[in-house]
Amino acid sequence: MKKLLQINPVLRQNTSTGRIMQEIGELAARHGWKTYMAYSKGRDGIRECQSEIVPVGNKWSTLWHGVETRLFDRHGLASKGATRQFVKRVEEIQPDVVHIHNIHGYFLNYPILFDYLAGSGVPVIWTVHDCWLYTGHCYYYSFARCDRWKTGCHDCPQKKEFPASWLFDRSRRNFADKREAFTRLGKDQLTIVPVSEWIKGEMQQSFLKEYPFQVIHNGINTDVFQVYDAGEVRRRYQLEGKRIFLGVASIWSREKGLYDFIQMADMLNEEEVIVLVGVKPEERKLLPGNVVGIARTENIRQLAELYAAAEAFVNPTWQDNYPTVNLEAIACGTPVVTYRTGGSVEAVTVETGCIVEQGDVRGLLEAARAIARRGKAFYQAPCREYALKHFRKEDRYLDYLDLYERKIRKG
Repeated sequence: MKKLLQINPVLRQNTSTGRIMQEIGELAARHGWKTYMAYSKGRDGIRECQSEIVPVGNKWSTLWHGVETRLFDRHGLASKGATRQFVKRVEEIQPDVVHIHNIHGYFLNYPILFDYLAGSGVPVIWTVHDCWLYTGHCYYYSFARCDRWKTGCHDCPQKKEFPASWLFDRSRRNFADKREAFTRLGKDQLTIVPVSEWIKGEMQQSFLKEYPFQVIHNGINTDVFQVYDAGEVRRRYQLEGKRIFLGVASIWSREKGLYDFIQMADMLNEEEVIVLVGVKPEERKLLPGNVVGIARTENIRQLAELYAAAEAFVNPTWQDNYPTVNLEAIACGTPVVTYRTGGSVEAVTVETGCIVEQGDVRGLLEAARAIARRGKAFYQAPCREYALKHFRKEDRYLDYLDLYERKIRKG
């Protein structure tokens, strides 16, 4: 039986990487693989899943990793003992493929891990969910308009952003450490899987540019994210008779467009309302009266109903890779209006939404209003058809299984 080991800090289904890892494992198991999932024991409790779980470290090693990150900008360079124990477990498992999602999560020492992987010769697939693996510090740099990662990071303008360092700036050294560790793997051993064409283009200017790339977009559950009757959800949130412009984020910030929404609220008429999902209590205090803040929905079905009830899904993100929220909205029959940011534009066509330039809040609103004037009936069927053709998780995760098989045969 072939063995697959996936690595990610969290298993939680309410995180995109945790959900993707679990769903890939479930599909691989249905195709006859024995599947394992390694995660940070210090950050995430055990969840029921079909794969065998492989905890890494504990709450104390995770805490100390956080201390070293905050004080010395050494993210990914602590957890030596935890990583050595994990390597011993990997040697016992003897996986046929190692699939990395994220290793930045206060739980692994990447030089130790990649030294082992290079010596083992096992095929490695690395799905690129953000930019951390090829920068000296940050996991996104678009908002800061920084391109120092192309030549060697230094004087990081985002050292206090995740993974935050309060004192030192080791971005130059971190850049060199990552380049040395990650390029230990041969070009036949490592395949990089960007989830957007945008980040592929970025990485082809990085120190990993000589490695093979295969873009595999994220997928979603199109059985849950589908067209629903809008009447019930409008009554639930007392939004009858309103044009709903929806925004969804797991963490709201200036980079996700929170202040753009607040600015947009000043331009709304009485028939229009902004609904934001994922709002924390301290953020709710910032919202004007014509913005409805929802902490979270009770389940994914309720979130899907909100997508379906909206006239337009508005995503004023300033830095992003391939946001699944866009896919979810389109699958629910709702077109997307987004800034021309990273991979956020890659799911948007003339039939599924509109793209405006970054910072053009008035343009966002006018695009959303134009969609509302045309009406949901104009967009609903084309959006749904596009989602079924491009976003089904079963199709996207089969792309991974095909890649695994090719790597094994080639090896």
